[in-house]
Amino acid sequence: MAKSITVNETINAPIQKVWDFYTMPEHIMKWNNASPDWHTPKAENDLRAGGRFLSRMEAKDGSQGFDFTGTYDEVVDKSLIKYTMDGEDKRKVAISMKEENGQTKIEVTFDLENENPEEVQRGGWQSILNNFKSYVEGN
Repeated sequence: MAKSITVNETINAPIQKVWDFYTMPEHIMKWNNASPDWHTPKAENDLRAGGRFLSRMEAKDGSQGFDFTGTYDEVVDKSLIKYTMDGEDKRKVAISMKEENGQTKIEVTFDLENENPEEVQRGGWQSILNNFKSYVEGN
């Protein structure tokens, strides 16, 4: 069984806004990067069990890029998203959201991959979540 870790953030916004900004392609393209020199020029999202997603992630200088893709296993509106990433290892991800007092706590739990150290992976996923928080709170 794969080892998983969790990153989280509390966002100063109601859950409907957080859910929409997390799942709608036009928003995903604006926050889905771990560093300022990367971006997501294309996103597609069929948000339902059995549906697929794609985020094209690229270095802004065009030197590298990849398609982040997978299939949704479970979707509970404004509460839970579970998916399996494409690739040989079929890593799992679970995103939970809960609103309290006008703020939304989001938790992302993901299976580790074998190429990069745990702290590098944790840092990358946390950085993307921090970008998401900044985007939601700034719009």
